[in-house]
Amino acid sequence: MKKLLTGNEAIARGAWEAGVVVCTAYPGTPSTEITENAAKYDEMYAEWSPNEKVALEVGLGAAIAGGRALVSMKHVGVNVAADPLFTLSYTGVNGGLVLVSADDPGMHSSQNEQDNRHFGRAAKIPVLEPANSQEAKVFTKLAFDISEMFDTPVMLRTTTRVAHSQSLVELADRKEKGIKEYQKNPSKYVMIPANARHRHVVVEDRLIKLKDYAESTDLNRVEWNDTKIGVITSGVTYQYVKEVLPEVSILKLGMTFPLPQKMIMDFANKVDQLYIVEELEPFIEEYVRSWGLDVHGKDTFPLIGELLPETIAAKIMQTLGDCSPRETTEPDQLQYEIPPRPPVLCPGCPHRGLFYVLNKLKVTVAGDIGCYTLGCLAPLKAIDTTICMGASIGTAMGMEKARGKDFARNLVAVIGDSTFIHSGITALVDVVYNKATTTTIILDNRITAMTGHQHNPTTGFTVKGEPTKEIDLVLLAKAVGVERVRAVDPFKLDELEKIIKEELAAEEPSVIITQRICALIDKSKNNPYRISTEACTGCLRCLKLGCPCIAKEGKEVRINLAQCVGCGLCATVCPSEAIKKEGGAND
Repeated sequence: MKKLLTGNEAIARGAWEAGVVVCTAYPGTPSTEITENAAKYDEMYAEWSPNEKVALEVGLGAAIAGGRALVSMKHVGVNVAADPLFTLSYTGVNGGLVLVSADDPGMHSSQNEQDNRHFGRAAKIPVLEPANSQEAKVFTKLAFDISEMFDTPVMLRTTTRVAHSQSLVELADRKEKGIKEYQKNPSKYVMIPANARHRHVVVEDRLIKLKDYAESTDLNRVEWNDTKIGVITSGVTYQYVKEVLPEVSILKLGMTFPLPQKMIMDFANKVDQLYIVEELEPFIEEYVRSWGLDVHGKDTFPLIGELLPETIAAKIMQTLGDCSPRETTEPDQLQYEIPPRPPVLCPGCPHRGLFYVLNKLKVTVAGDIGCYTLGCLAPLKAIDTTICMGASIGTAMGMEKARGKDFARNLVAVIGDSTFIHSGITALVDVVYNKATTTTIILDNRITAMTGHQHNPTTGFTVKGEPTKEIDLVLLAKAVGVERVRAVDPFKLDELEKIIKEELAAEEPSVIITQRICALIDKSKNNPYRISTEACTGCLRCLKLGCPCIAKEGKEVRINLAQCVGCGLCATVCPSEAIKKEGGAND
């Protein structure tokens, strides 16, 4: 039976068919749906881990114990998981372990567009790259076989287009693999230097065997056509090349580390001009050039962002001196022009009140990764830095250590509840231990909102929706040594401002927890608000909230009643009381 699946759904299906027993992840676009779908299969244990390092550690524990394990994360998550990953390459596995790295060319939802094939090369583990949903499922299953065949973790590298695009997938039954026998083996699994030196030799021997495998596996194949142009490609760019250049010969690489050198050399010798079409880094190209082959790569195609089919066709034609336009199918024209939709905090977002106050107080704000990063945009413009998950607290502390305590009197770190659990706790420990006075604001909206409302250790539910222990952030902050911990509703602006001023003035670490549920999961019904044109003085203070419901039309400011969720924050900031709730008095 065939079914239309996204790449992420197909990976989850492939894991189930492969007999996987443990699936772990920290949510991150474009990988999140893998674990959400894996959790639907009763035969597999699934979890949202506190961060990617823990996810991989749980996965490797399951694999060493003899079960097959799937660990999923977005590309920057591999940075977090790199420590156990590199040593796992030395220890090897028992049951198969597949690490999904979902890269994000074009940075649709990421802070960088690193190419994680480099991680595969650095860790000396095989890297597979599917080009569509069917391959995503098949490659997942094969990755587990390779993992157990060569005693190694395997990276399945996808990109956003493969992860989120749909194509038909042939379904199969689950094959139970059972749990392999576990035997205590310190020389393999205890990486003290004496054992690690021995295991490094094993890794190098394994890499030689993987190179031989790359030459013979069906993952890599040649599709012969006209030999005037030969293209080496992988992943979603294979689909683009097939679409716009159907007449060329193609070497499709499903395994991009290690590369099949003999196969590539043979292909190159049989075509007149050789092109390498790959998104982001010249990963394949650098190898091919090192073998002395003449090739067009990043001298022709852009290094930055996603490749488009039209770009691939145009660039190759330019190198051939053919600048005539190629026939393409024009997309259906829309009847109306679609207005631009820049990212913005949602109507009723609980973070809006906090950033309004921080902007008003003109404090320096070390920000973090989450929906709330949008607080950097106009008109709120409240955030000074955003680096990576969990960096806000350490960044603020570093600023304080460099510029002194007086600077800290006007400095805060802001971090979401899920991000604080991910990697903010240790930085808060550093603040306490090394005598900083940082004021940390934890934005507790009761969910991991940025990636689509996944549960986390503060919500009281697992990925399967089962009730579990709920981490108390107030008690947690006190437990690491912060004595000044205060909770506040971020829509109570006067109280919030008063607390922030008090904690900034305190010469000791403090934590403020803003507590209000995400507006998208708050099901309470509130009447929208309306602006009285007679009472409005035109001060435009309500526009400083950056609420997408409020707009200036001519000389008047209006609220879009269809969008307004009735949070009332605009009425709170209105000095002339011109904003009233529809059908009743303001709360």
